[in-house]
Amino acid sequence: MDPEAEVPYITKVTPLQQMLASCSGAILTSLMVTPLDVIKIRLQAQNNPFHKGKCFVYSNGLMDHLCVCEEGNKAWYKKPGYFQGTLDAFLKIIRNEGIKSLWSGLPPTLVMAVPATVIYFTCYDQLTDLLRSKLGENENSIPIVAGIVARFGAVTVISPLELIRTKMQSKKFSYKELHQFVSKKVSEDGWISLWKGWAPTVLRDVPFSVSMPLHMSTWAIMKNIVAKNGLSGLFTGLIPRLIKIAPACAIMISTYEFGKSFFQKQNAQRQQY
Repeated sequence: MDPEAEVPYITKVTPLQQMLASCSGAILTSLMVTPLDVIKIRLQAQNNPFHKGKCFVYSNGLMDHLCVCEEGNKAWYKKPGYFQGTLDAFLKIIRNEGIKSLWSGLPPTLVMAVPATVIYFTCYDQLTDLLRSKLGENENSIPIVAGIVARFGAVTVISPLELIRTKMQSKKFSYKELHQFVSKKVSEDGWISLWKGWAPTVLRDVPFSVSMPLHMSTWAIMKNIVAKNGLSGLFTGLIPRLIKIAPACAIMISTYEFGKSFFQKQNAQRQQY
């Protein structure tokens, strides 16, 4: 069989189908991993109560979000509980508050996590196919280049949403107030202000770009951490993060590849008729 004959079948997944596969993976990953982070935050709040203005990190398995505590005792992260550990918290939350409480705070983060994941995986596959058609199947730099460009695109699209969401967390906005908020910010600081924080995010999510000039505040922060806590200070919280991120990546990639395989078979069947 001619090897070239297999190429159309392998790459016969349309961009829309890639979007559907990555969207399914993003939603499934969030549903599977979010309870772990909800329990972690509840345990943290139990040992060190969250006060108004205090920040904590919330993750749905795909993205980390810096959240600012609001007033009110009814907030999901402030609900009282006497938990002796992860399993105890899991069982007591289900028994006392209902199973839906394990996905508290999920909807707002999905607004950004899903499009970011869809953009990244779809762009990555499309760029990989394009570069392979131009440079050849065996070019080792293709995954690296495609990954860099795809991550740049995802970060660039999502940065304004992340900035607006972070600013809005201390107060509930109506759609009219949201429009006024964005309009005021653009009129005062220009459109570029919506991408404030883009550079540090790129340095975090695109490690290949660390050859860029490090004259920004992120570099100063890193130097201060090393000066105070040593090099290990940069890796604080690494083990808990790996415990959560490893299964999240496995679920996301497996679901995405399964989705692509499903669409490939569907497309192949259509071509036979």
